[in-house]
Amino acid sequence: MSEINLALYRAFAQPVVRAMTTESSAEWMQQCHPLRLQYELFSDRNPFMAPVNAWAEQVRGNRKPAAADNPFLAMQENASRQIVAALDAWRDISETLAERTFMAVYGSPLLQAAVGVDPDSAQRPRQAAKNPLHRQLLEKRTAELRAHIPSGGLREAVIRALLYVGSSRRAIDERGFEMARRIRLAHDNMSLSDFKALIREQFNMLLIDEAAALAAIPSMLPPDAETRLKAFDLISEILGALGDLSDTDRTRLAEIARLFGVDEKEKENGSARRKSGRPRTP
Repeated sequence: MSEINLALYRAFAQPVVRAMTTESSAEWMQQCHPLRLQYELFSDRNPFMAPVNAWAEQVRGNRKPAAADNPFLAMQENASRQIVAALDAWRDISETLAERTFMAVYGSPLLQAAVGVDPDSAQRPRQAAKNPLHRQLLEKRTAELRAHIPSGGLREAVIRALLYVGSSRRAIDERGFEMARRIRLAHDNMSLSDFKALIREQFNMLLIDEAAALAAIPSMLPPDAETRLKAFDLISEILGALGDLSDTDRTRLAEIARLFGVDEKEKENGSARRKSGRPRTP
């Protein structure tokens, strides 16, 4: 059925789409995508959001804990529970509707007979063919990433080390996002899109060849021992902000310490600095 739909699209719809689409219109549609637009509307690029920064600073300066019997606190809790219940109900309804619609369309005996599907057959379904172009592009991108594994400086080394140590974790909370923001600010306040692209690139390098990616870290670091120690302190601080380290995390962190040229005494001094509330960032 997918192959039939694809053939129909290429025969009738694709020529029309290509004739009506320009680079400018494609870029405009990309910028207006709901997932992108919802961030743009509430970012500093929206002039109507300019007062929010001043309001936030004012709130931070006058923030006080609310009393337990504060009626607004109770309203907040009730509203939160109602929002959660509404979202759960919407999720259940939409998933049930999608499942039933799918089964009603593709489970129809008439449709299955039309495309030659026998639901009672014991034969294994035919797998979709792989697109040769996709495979070529994937191999080209893999080769590019492998060639750039030794490239980069301190920033790339810190992100690569963080991804390696924290790869066993499957979740992140607001503390991790705050520390990620600090990494961006520590390196000339690079744009969010560039920062996300850098993380994806370093993650893919570890995925392609973890051993080579780790072996390249020492050559990416500056010769100054103090700078390397500050970078390692930042890595340890971010990992600590995400919660207690597991045995696997500690083993990997020790490996990163070796690659950064940090000995046990320096690691202990860094731990003492973090507990005293005096973090060191590169």
